[in-house]
Amino acid sequence: MLCRLARGFGTALARRSYWSTARRRRLLATSSPALACQQLPRSYTLDNGPKVKSDHRSGTMVEVARVIREQSGVDVGYHTIPKPRDHLLQHEPKREELPPRTMLDSHTTAILPLSSSELIRESYVNHLGRVRLGRIMEELDMFAVWICHRHVKLPKLPKGVPLPYTFVTLLVDKVEFTNLERLQVNQDIEISGHISWAGRSSMEITIYVRQLAHGEYIDVTKAIFVMVARNATNTGPAPINPIEVGDETEKLIWEQAEKRQKVRKSSAMDSVFNSPPREHEQAIMYEILKRTTPANSMDLNKRVLPPKCRWMEDSMQSTMIAPFPENRNAQNTIFGGYLMRQAVEISFIMASIYLGDRPILRCISDISFMHPVHVDRFLQLTAHVVYAAQNYVQLMTVAQIWDAKSGKVQTTNVFYLTYRADKVLDEVLPRSYREMLWYVHGRRKLLAALHLQPEYPDPTEVAKESSNCIST
Repeated sequence: MLCRLARGFGTALARRSYWSTARRRRLLATSSPALACQQLPRSYTLDNGPKVKSDHRSGTMVEVARVIREQSGVDVGYHTIPKPRDHLLQHEPKREELPPRTMLDSHTTAILPLSSSELIRESYVNHLGRVRLGRIMEELDMFAVWICHRHVKLPKLPKGVPLPYTFVTLLVDKVEFTNLERLQVNQDIEISGHISWAGRSSMEITIYVRQLAHGEYIDVTKAIFVMVARNATNTGPAPINPIEVGDETEKLIWEQAEKRQKVRKSSAMDSVFNSPPREHEQAIMYEILKRTTPANSMDLNKRVLPPKCRWMEDSMQSTMIAPFPENRNAQNTIFGGYLMRQAVEISFIMASIYLGDRPILRCISDISFMHPVHVDRFLQLTAHVVYAAQNYVQLMTVAQIWDAKSGKVQTTNVFYLTYRADKVLDEVLPRSYREMLWYVHGRRKLLAALHLQPEYPDPTEVAKESSNCIST
């Protein structure tokens, strides 16, 4: 739960556009020491909601990956032309042939054995001696695929025939982190999850991560994945088993999942890239223009940077990667988990540079997978700081694929990551109109990550507020 100060922060963000010019100037002149005592909370309680529980265990994540490979019929060894899977199309069932499944049927738990294997542990530790969250995201993607395997059951599939399906990550709704300061790199990490919603070929999967430390379990994250079932050759959708909702807990989980489905659709339509900014956001954009334009100047190209601010165009880092076959699936395309790991790690670098300190990851949201990344393409990831307020910074990391032969560049993923600092941060400001849109978009993502949905009060009511409100 967020404290009252965090809620007040969200309200202040909304109210700012309605204040008078004089009031804005007074608030813009607020000194950093005054803001320093108004930092947002250092931690919060993860709202896990209702849970499905079972005693099923899948072993370690290494064992999970092995079983997925065996059930999918993927051989060890790379071939520039993937092994044909056309013969499996004859085993694809009709939807009416698939028996209903429950959420409990897919529920399982797997372990990252960090306590017992020094070799495995070394792959999950960063330079600060803490757990690499990019690696955790990679494992969550693999685990989501495993949940799909556990949910889909084909009664007529002959024994020994690989599952004639390909499971791909469509999007990651939200991954919220907590207790990261308590997460130990020398203790096992437990990953559990289940199907929480199913359509004709798409599935929502809820995943939990926790760790047993000093005799008690600490929650680390809750993640929502949306996966899609494709046929054996990944050329079309494949039917999946319907869900038979059981007890009251499962009914509540299903209802929450359906609400998320509706929110995803409405959010996509309401994106700042699809429709104009709202009235209060246009006021924010105008205020930024005034702050960065020299007084009494008609020069359209001259901008000034206010104190304790940075230009957005200077707050970015980029890297180019050759994905390599070790990160491929049966179609020689790159796993979504690998892309997420790379995005988390480049964003961590950018956030570290911006903060000048160690950033704490708070939330990853709205990861969209628009195009597959083939193993013979190059991958460019660029992390942009698009919004900063008090002790939080919002990053947008864009993944693009490069075809060296044709020179074609295509955006394949966009990642939104929210980091927390232990100090008040410089404000990031846009110079161009497109950067203005990124700024507004980043502001929305930060508010959503902090569970702040501020109302937009009437200007006459705002005038009655105390002048001690925070300006952002």
